[in-house]
Formats: sequence, structure tokens, C-alpha cells
Amino acid sequence: MRRGQPERPAISHQIRALIRQMCRENPGWGAPRIHGELLKLGIDIGESSVSKYMVRGRRPPSQTWRTFLDNHLTQLVSIDFFTVPTLRFQVLYMFLVLAHDRRRIVHCNVTARPTAEWTGQQLREAFPFDQLPTARPRCHLRQGLPRPGARHGHP
Repeated sequence: MRRGQPERPAISHQIRALIRQMCRENPGWGAPRIHGELLKLGIDIGESSVSKYMVRGRRPPSQTWRTFLDNHLTQLVSIDFFTVPTLRFQVLYMFLVLAHDRRRIVHCNVTARPTAEWTGQQLREAFPFDQLPTARPRCHLRQGLPRPGARHGHP
């Protein structure tokens, strides 16, 4: 203890036990929430002290996004729509499927009026059912595709 500074009051064993009990019974609560609940009960304790006495989870760390991508690289594809303006100021819609393992184009096609049926046909052409299961991707990164039944560009 330094001179001239008052010593912090010790946290009683009952309050420590209460903090741990609140952590176990409410795993979604963090230190700010538990601190607020203790203040409602009339227990004046700092949030840093609550954090100090909280029960720590013993879960193994989950893999990072980069690790997931590295582990599933051969099974990932990206699918995207993008627009291509023509010399006559028309807009064409390009449908593109890219494989991540070799950065190769799996399928591409162009249309002036994309529909859900046309998009479904492009997916069937990109991934025919007669392919071996190991050749088909198990997951895809979806970006820019309209939801089924919607016209492209409209929610």
C-alpha cells in the first residue's frame, strides 16, 4: 500500500460466491451486466472487480475464419452476379462461379433479364448431379444473388 492512499475494501466471500453463481446461471452475461445487477441489489463493487471474480469458460478456442477457409479450400466456390454495360447503353447481367482451390472459373453466362429460373438453371449447369460427390462443393460464398422468386435488383 502506498502512503496517503486508502486501501480498497476487501470483497467478501459471499459476494465472490454470488458473482460466480450469477456467471454460471447466466452464461450470456458479461461483467457490465453482472455489475449492474449487483448495483440493483445494493452491492457497491467496481466492474473491474466483478470481472476479476467471474467464472472463466473452459471452452477450446474456435478456429479462425482463415483456418476455416484453409481447411475447406477445395470445397468452396464463390457465386456472383455483376453488370456489364454495352456500347448501346444496355445492361447485361453476368453470372459467375469461381472455384477457390485453383482460382478457376467453373461456370459463367450472360443474360439481359435474369430470373430465379434462369439462375437455378445456371447452378444446375455449374454443378450437375452426375458429378462425383467429391467434385461438387459442399459450401459456397453467396454474394449479390437475388433471393429465390425475386427479380434481380429488387428486394
